[in-house]
Amino acid sequence: MPAAKRPRTAREKPCPDCKRAGQVSEAFQVGGRKKRDSADRQEALCLTCFGTGHAPE
Repeated sequence: MPAAKRPRTAREKPCPDCKRAGQVSEAFQVGGRKKRDSADRQEALCLTCFGTGHAPE
């Protein structure tokens, strides 16, 4: 008889890019011809973990 499968543990590794937040914030550029970095930040969904906050396996 095969061994019983154990349930998955609740402790998963945090995502290295977003540190369990699920979102990353980046600076963005504004301006017409001469692009300059804005003082504001733009948040987006983390593409490494797709917003879950856990490291991909």
